[in-house]
Amino acid sequence: MFSPLAFTQTLPFLPLAQGDISYEIERRNEPGLIAQLLQEPHTHVILVRNGLLAVPRDAQRSPHTRLATLPGSYVSAAVQALPIAAMYLGAYGKGEQAERVIALNLTGLEGLAQELKESQEAQYSVEAVTMLLRACAQLTWMDLRSFVPHASSREIGQATTALSLANWHDRQHYCPACGAPTVPAHAGWAQRCTNADDGRELFPRVEPAVITAIVDQDDRLLVQHNAAWSNPLLYSVSAGFVEAGENLEHAARREAFEETGIEIGEVKYLGSQPWPFPGSLMMAFKAVAKTTDIHVDNVETVAAEWVTREEYMRALVTGRMEPPVKAAIARVMIEQWLGHTVE
Repeated sequence: MFSPLAFTQTLPFLPLAQGDISYEIERRNEPGLIAQLLQEPHTHVILVRNGLLAVPRDAQRSPHTRLATLPGSYVSAAVQALPIAAMYLGAYGKGEQAERVIALNLTGLEGLAQELKESQEAQYSVEAVTMLLRACAQLTWMDLRSFVPHASSREIGQATTALSLANWHDRQHYCPACGAPTVPAHAGWAQRCTNADDGRELFPRVEPAVITAIVDQDDRLLVQHNAAWSNPLLYSVSAGFVEAGENLEHAARREAFEETGIEIGEVKYLGSQPWPFPGSLMMAFKAVAKTTDIHVDNVETVAAEWVTREEYMRALVTGRMEPPVKAAIARVMIEQWLGHTVE
C-alpha cells in the first residue's frame, strides 16, 4: 500500500516567500550608503509603523493593493535628523538604472513629537517630525495579513522583509551584554552597541517554528483549534517553536503529541516562509500518523478532529470552521492536501 506521502511534493508557492529583490549585501557597510541612495532618482521609500504597512489612502477600496512610496529625496533630511531606522532592502536590476528600495521604521514617531512639545532642548528637528507625521496622516496603515491577498509578489517580499527588520528594531533598543543603547548598522540589517568599550554588532534573531499537516492512513487531515486564537471558528494544523538543541523533525513529532496526543512517523519537508509576527521562520512538513486517538492538552489546543476532504469542505460551507488566512503557510498546506484552493 502506498504511503500517504508517496506523491507529496514541496510547496510550489508560498505567499511570503516570493520576493525577487537583490539584497546587495556587499554594499551594506559602505559609509553614508543610506544618504547616498536617498538622493538617487530611482530610489523609492516605503514606510512601516507599529507593525503596519503604509498604503495609499484609497487602497482598501481597490482589488489590487500597493505599498505607498515616497521619493528618497523627500525624506532624506528627516532620516538624517531623526533617530529612525532606515533599512536598505535591496535593488531590482543593476547599475545607475536599478530601482532601489529603502524602508523607514516610523514606530515611536509620536513619542518624538511629544518630546519636542514638552522640551525646549529636544535635539530632534521640528520640521522633520512634522513632515513625517503629515505623511503618516495622509496614508492608510494595513496589517500584512490583509495586504497579502491583494498585492503583487514583489511588494509582498518588500513588506515582509521591512516588517521583519522593523519588528526587531522595535523590540531591541539596548545591548544585551552591557545595557548601552544601540544604533542601526549595516544599512539597517544590524545594530551596534554604543558603548565604546563594547561596540559589538547585533543581528536579528529568527525564531524557528515547525508546522505539520498530519494525515492518517486513510488520508484524513488532522485539524485543530488553539486556545490562543481569538476566532473560535479557526482550525489549522499542528505548529510550535523549536526548542534549544532540538532538530526540526523531533519538534514536529513533539508538538503533535503534546497538543493532540497523536504520534507521527514518516515526516516530509514541504518548504518554509518567514512569518514576521514578530520574527518567526515557519518550516512546513507533512507527516503520517502512527496513532489516531485524539487527546488534546486543553492548554494550547482545545479541539481537534480528523476530517476527510468532503467533511472539511462541508465544515467551511456551513460556517462550522474557517481556514487560516491567505498569508499563512498553513493555508497553502491545507489546500495542497485538499487538491484545490479555498476561497
